[in-house]
Amino acid sequence: MLHSLYRLNLMHQDARRQQGVTLLEMLVVLVIIALLAGLVGVRLLSQVDRSKAVAAKAQVESLKSAIESLRADIGRLPTAEEGLTLLTVAPPEMSNWFGPYMDAEIPLDPWGRPYRFETDAAGREYFLYTLGEDGVVGGQGAGQDIGKLPPAAQ
Repeated sequence: MLHSLYRLNLMHQDARRQQGVTLLEMLVVLVIIALLAGLVGVRLLSQVDRSKAVAAKAQVESLKSAIESLRADIGRLPTAEEGLTLLTVAPPEMSNWFGPYMDAEIPLDPWGRPYRFETDAAGREYFLYTLGEDGVVGGQGAGQDIGKLPPAAQ
């Protein structure tokens, strides 16, 4: 009888040992998960930067197309004062404006800033660009300027 109680107690201890997870095992699993998350996170963030640059290039091309359509209709580029707003809002005195030339409002760049629009002194050439993630002229990677840049910014 004593022997049976002893065996029963051992079986109960084995079952209890197998039921739980030790703190060390949990820490090992958490470290592995953190390492995997770190590796995946870095790759994911680089994809986000790349996708923002692709989106900016696509938006610049769309805006350039709208500017060329506007130029064909009114015979000139928007002035610095009119800017890109002329693509969506007709001035009251302009009878040859057949827009809006954009389906929606003028988009912000993927970093939340307005696109830059400038013309040369003669008003014959325009420059349309974004300064990238860093918001400063020049830059590399995600901070690279995107679009049709003025000669001084190239």
